[in-house]
Amino acid sequence: QFLILFLTNFCCCATHSGPIFHTVSYAIYCGIPALTAVSIYSAEGLPGMGGRVAFGFLGDRFGAKHVLAVGLMVQAIGALGYFFASSIAAFYAVAILFGFVYAGIMPLYAVLLRENFPLRMLGTIIGGTSMAGSLGMATGPLLGGWIFDTTGDYGWLYLSSFGMGLGAVLIIMMFRPFPKSDLGMA
Repeated sequence: QFLILFLTNFCCCATHSGPIFHTVSYAIYCGIPALTAVSIYSAEGLPGMGGRVAFGFLGDRFGAKHVLAVGLMVQAIGALGYFFASSIAAFYAVAILFGFVYAGIMPLYAVLLRENFPLRMLGTIIGGTSMAGSLGMATGPLLGGWIFDTTGDYGWLYLSSFGMGLGAVLIIMMFRPFPKSDLGMA
């Protein structure tokens, strides 16, 4: 179960980190003035504050795993949305959705960890899944830069982010919560 969360967190962070890092450059590449393009990053960040609360509420109500799976799917679609964006209005629309979702799903990992692993292991488990997220955050921008340098275009970055996001959805669907008796939490 740890490996499933490890791989999900890696794929999740690799999905959003490339678009976070490269979208301003991509918008400039699409002809958006630099000062306006930079504001797209704010359009991602501001909704994220609300996303954290909203996804936390949804996770409490419907279960963290299910809300995480849906959120990962919407995140993948959001990454793909950038592929089709070319106007500032389209960039803002995608950024608002993408920022709301990618920030919103992150706290759900902590809920899954707390609900499925013994307290005595949480430091190690959180450290390991945080490492996976950090590796994913490092992979997305690096892959995006390599893709742009190789192809001269950002399109494959967003397509690969979409694919990575779908991978995260498929991986989290394999997660099976532990019975409470196995955790010593009866």
